[in-house]
Amino acid sequence: MEERPEEMRELAQEFSGCRKVLLALGDENRQHMILEMMQMNRCGGVRVGEITERTNLSRPAVSHHLRVLREAGLICVRREGRRNYYYFDPDMDAFGALLHMLEHVRAVIERLPDRGEQDV
Repeated sequence: MEERPEEMRELAQEFSGCRKVLLALGDENRQHMILEMMQMNRCGGVRVGEITERTNLSRPAVSHHLRVLREAGLICVRREGRRNYYYFDPDMDAFGALLHMLEHVRAVIERLPDRGEQDV
């Protein structure tokens, strides 16, 4: 494979831009919360107490994980008075950036020489 330093710089920037998403999705508790929120199927959002009831996490732990997911751009919060409702970002910019980066990685890997048949 010929060296493509500009492409590697772009890919490094894409990885850096996806760091928060990768870290947020890498945690088992957050994965479980995401699945539970999806199963609730509430387009208006869900409250911390509802997530707490469906997981083995405390309210402070759920709040912490929601903050990480929100800072990663995976969920949004809507406030009604003193109540917060958490929902998935309909624009999905964070997932779009992640998918773009993964496709870029795949394209680079596909150009690498096949080492599966070589003697070790």
